[in-house]
Amino acid sequence: MGPEPPRPRGIFVGLATLDIIQRVGEMPGRNAKATALRQDVAGGGPALNAAVVFSRLGGAATLVTRLGPGGIAALIREDLRSQGVVVVDVAGGQHQPSVSTITIDDATGDRQIVSTDARSGDTHHAERAAQAEGHLREALDALGSAGVVHLDGHHPDLTLAAARWGHERGIPRVVDAGRWKAVMAELVPLSTDVICSADFAVPSSPDGPMPWILGQGAELAVVTNGPSPVLWQTRLGEGSVAVEQVHAVDTLGAGDFFHGAYSFARTIRYRDGRRPGHVSALKFAGHVAALKCASPGTREWLGALAGERALDYLRTE
Repeated sequence: MGPEPPRPRGIFVGLATLDIIQRVGEMPGRNAKATALRQDVAGGGPALNAAVVFSRLGGAATLVTRLGPGGIAALIREDLRSQGVVVVDVAGGQHQPSVSTITIDDATGDRQIVSTDARSGDTHHAERAAQAEGHLREALDALGSAGVVHLDGHHPDLTLAAARWGHERGIPRVVDAGRWKAVMAELVPLSTDVICSADFAVPSSPDGPMPWILGQGAELAVVTNGPSPVLWQTRLGEGSVAVEQVHAVDTLGAGDFFHGAYSFARTIRYRDGRRPGHVSALKFAGHVAALKCASPGTREWLGALAGERALDYLRTE
């Protein structure tokens, strides 16, 4: 039984960067120069890429972030417009988005990334957190209902404000935990689904992240680890989900797209009104990430999501 094609709404809150991706035959050494085999320029960041795949799967995606004025922001806006993502920009006039420079080894898919993440531009976000929360709540209220609020932990004031907003309205809050950030101590208790990488280490939890995540009140804790099985745990049980094995041409953004596809699955209903369980949602997310890994860049592969073929992976358990 396949899901019906309603257009679910997802709100994505977090980082937007400009990615400049160079693919090389061999990684340059110290003080060396290499000629790129391929160059791609697109918007980047965990929340941004998650919003893009949510949109390309058929959802209505809104990205809440800080862009500001200027040429870099204009390039990011144009990329998002071309991918059908609506932008709510809550940046001050002095903010400038980060630029991520990424070098990928063509033979192995290994990569090197240099970025300032969310630290560039306006340095007074924390001082204006209360004001930012008020503006953000107004923007979110104007959007109306949503099937999921997706949070990547960047821009902590925006992240926490959106998490509280979703919590008050009973909307699922999916967290792309990635690496540990200080904001996680406040964000995880406001979340329903927390998906972290194997690099996510909770300072106060020597027993691993999943017991800590569930102890903070989340309903589902998940750990991903590249091509290894995805581990999950709830208060009722635990298990693993096998990852599709593909020849990885380029893994850049695969985790972001995994999280965005999971959030999309979180919003789907079958014709009989049921929703996919978390195992089905994780299998679907893994399938989408595998499609990405088999193709270079972060945009060209999205054509593989055309039609509803990818949705065939959303099965009941």
